[in-house]
Order: sequence, then structure tokens, then C-alpha cells
Amino acid sequence: MADGASRLVIFDCDGVLVDSEPISLEVLVDVLSSAGVSMTTEEATERFLGRSLKSMSAILHDEYGLATDDAFLDDMRTRLYQRFRLELQPIAGIRRAVEELGVACCVASSSQPERIRLSLTVTGLIDLFEPNIFSATMVKHGKPAPDLFLLASREMGYAPEDCIVVEDSPAGIEAAHAAGMRAFAFAGGGHARNDRHRQTLAELSPDVLFDDMGELLQFVRQ
Repeated sequence: MADGASRLVIFDCDGVLVDSEPISLEVLVDVLSSAGVSMTTEEATERFLGRSLKSMSAILHDEYGLATDDAFLDDMRTRLYQRFRLELQPIAGIRRAVEELGVACCVASSSQPERIRLSLTVTGLIDLFEPNIFSATMVKHGKPAPDLFLLASREMGYAPEDCIVVEDSPAGIEAAHAAGMRAFAFAGGGHARNDRHRQTLAELSPDVLFDDMGELLQFVRQ
């Protein structure tokens, strides 16, 4: 990657573009409690952060004996979207960071397309990325498999080695590595500002570990 113009920056959405994870985890814990599964926010973070709905449902079924039927998922989605519309904020400095990059950008998220677009619309970021938005629903295997990032790079017309992934979750960092892309670990979201999360990310050896979006431009240009 000789210069910035030859690069594609692939952004995760939750916890990278929008500060949604604290809200999402609270809603998940509440819905699980209503379904008879007791779990702390810390446990939910460790088990589900960055994973697709399909992956989460499989874990809940296999490890907790909980069938996430349509009623469960509809309840969770309704509660979540209500809170997003009222509370969701963009990550500090993200609009300026994206606008100043001067390279191709897209979104590749484990969330469903409607949730991604709602999140970006509520926070005023949708114009930066539409229509280049990719969801785990578009591939067979979600993160930590590389499928989603490889789809994004292919559709955007960039080789994996010319891509930088900005991620906040261990599953996302693993997926970026598996895809043969550089991994920038962002630890500035509301759920990530603690030593435990930073240490978990650091142990995965990302190319960069940072917590201020104002620093992104210098890292991309290096």
C-alpha cells in the first residue's frame, strides 16, 4: 500500500461509527432475563460482542438451551430500536475522521441491514457510506470468519492486502486477520474504555490499538 489513495478502509458499525454497544448489551441482558437466562453485562460482552444475530442465537441455543424464536427477536429488536431513536450517538470525531481520510470507505457489520441504516441515519452518518453497506446477513459465516470483509473488499474492488479494517471487537479483529487485512482496533466506544477490553484486543496483536478517532488519519497514512 504505497499511498492512501490505493486503500479501502472498512468500518465496523457498532462501537466504531456509533456508540451503540452499551445500549445493545443492556437490552440483550434485559430480554434474556425475561426469557429466564441470567447474565451480566460483562458476560454478554464477552460472549456476544461483534457477533452476528445468527451466531448469538446458536450460542444461546447450544450453551443456554434458549431457542431465540421470532417473538424473542422481535421483542429485542423493538426495545433496541426505540432506545436507538432516543439515545444513540455517533462516536466522537467520526464524521471528521471519515471526511478527512480521502480514501474509499465502506461499512461491514454483523448487524442486520435495517439496524445498520437506522443507526447511521439516527446519528447523521448515513451520507458518508450509502450505498456501500455490507451486513453479515449477506454471507454464510459471520465474524470471526473472514467472509464479510472479503465480500466488502471484493464488491468495492480492492485486494485484501490493500484494506484496513477498523474494529472494536475481538471477533472483528480475528476476522480481519483471517481475511489478510490490516486490523485497527478501536477502544474508544462506551463499552471499551476499560483495561480488560483493551487487554483482550491487544492480545490479538492488531496493527494499531487506539481510542481517539482523531488519530485515525495518521494511522491510515502510515
